[in-house]
Amino acid sequence: MEAGSKSFISAFWRKHYALPVEHGAWVWLLGPFALGVAAAGRLTAGLLPLLGAALAVFVLRQPVTIAVKAVSGRRTRQQFWPALAWAVVYTLIATALLSPLLLGGQGRLLWLGVPGLLVFGWHLRLVQQRRERRRPGVEILAAGALALSAPAAYWVAGGASNWIGLLLWGIGGFQAAASIVHVYLRLEQRQRSEPPPLRTRLAEGTRSLAYHGFNLGASLMLATVLGLSWLLPMAFLLTGLDALDGVLRPATGARPAAIGMRQLLASAGFFTLASAAFLLG
Repeated sequence: MEAGSKSFISAFWRKHYALPVEHGAWVWLLGPFALGVAAAGRLTAGLLPLLGAALAVFVLRQPVTIAVKAVSGRRTRQQFWPALAWAVVYTLIATALLSPLLLGGQGRLLWLGVPGLLVFGWHLRLVQQRRERRRPGVEILAAGALALSAPAAYWVAGGASNWIGLLLWGIGGFQAAASIVHVYLRLEQRQRSEPPPLRTRLAEGTRSLAYHGFNLGASLMLATVLGLSWLLPMAFLLTGLDALDGVLRPATGARPAAIGMRQLLASAGFFTLASAAFLLG
């Protein structure tokens, strides 16, 4: 029993049980969160516990995924208990941080959890079936669920409008979708030994350019019709130009880490400009 306890404690402190391996995904949570705070235009005491709860829910995916893999035979049974322990810890943290907000009049935050739970359940089902890899559609929906941090932060920061909260969600979610599609394109490009002809590059980049083009067009309409700051379409324009450059100059032989870092910087730059649009607009 004593040896088993030591083994459990040693395994519990291994970071792969506690932290997600997709380092770039943090920006799809923190970027929309910053956007929501900027749109509200002020800081409140509830933002810090909300951020803590959002981070706890975000990292909860890692131990729960490992636990499901252990139950379905994809990991050893010994990995189930450390994963379950971390899942319980994160659930308790999120509950403790969210409860005062919900009791203090932020009950609409519960509605934001519904789509997140549905997407998370779908992901776990795919994990159980060994079908979760290379699923851009699932990743887009997951990023959309993370973008719910935008309306959550907006409301907790004192924003009163429901439609602005939904608008912020759309901005974060659509940007994440375009980013994911472009990353998949870049990962396919790296497998070639030399760049293909220009016509082939443009054909392969059609989906990425379409996503970025749609976002730019929608942001121009929002700036024109709703009077939003032109910094918002500027943010979408810059990410669109980055995508165009990625199509014209394929990532032949590039390391996945380099591709991820470039996209992380592009997304961080986007949310910086988009946040400035609401702060200064």
